Amino acid sequence: MPIVGRVGHSEWAYGLAKDLLETTLPRRWAHTQGVAEQAESLAGVLGAETDTLIAACLLHDIGYAPDLVNTGMHQLDGARYLRDVAKADEQLCRLVAYHSCADNEARQRDLLDVLVKEFEQERVDLSRALTYCDMTTGPDGRHLDVLDRLAEIHSRYGPEHVVSRSITDATPCIVSSVRSVEAALADVRQADAG
Repeated sequence: MPIVGRVGHSEWAYGLAKDLLETTLPRRWAHTQGVAEQAESLAGVLGAETDTLIAACLLHDIGYAPDLVNTGMHQLDGARYLRDVAKADEQLCRLVAYHSCADNEARQRDLLDVLVKEFEQERVDLSRALTYCDMTTGPDGRHLDVLDRLAEIHSRYGPEHVVSRSITDATPCIVSSVRSVEAALADVRQADAG
């Protein structure tokens, strides 16, 4: 995978995420790698910040690792691990904590006050980019349309699960983020063609 050879945050993040996910959660690891590949496709939009986005994509789901589960909210559990154990950059912690409109899940789990107290939100452009990467990548790492991804999540969890309820609440935020990034990508492609 091309990510391995990169220097910077993403190289470190790749090793950490691989250690936490590859053996215990191989399907989650496949998803994570696909999400990071999506981030590479945004280099024309993000420029120098692409490495930070790739790192956040690699780390976004580490909170699912069995040894890291504490609150049951993978975004918060992953961000806490990054902050408290891995001593990661604050920006990466913020991106992981709020990825894919996580404040909706925090509300569903009565953890919004905790999330807000522990982590500030990251800049909108990077947050949208991470949401785009996550919500256009299926569990097996394949790329798909955001609406198909949302339907897959609902199908996997069922209508009454907290994740399905939070995804329902987050759908406008998620779709808006994805469409915004798609528009930015189209603008870059048009500028390159012209």
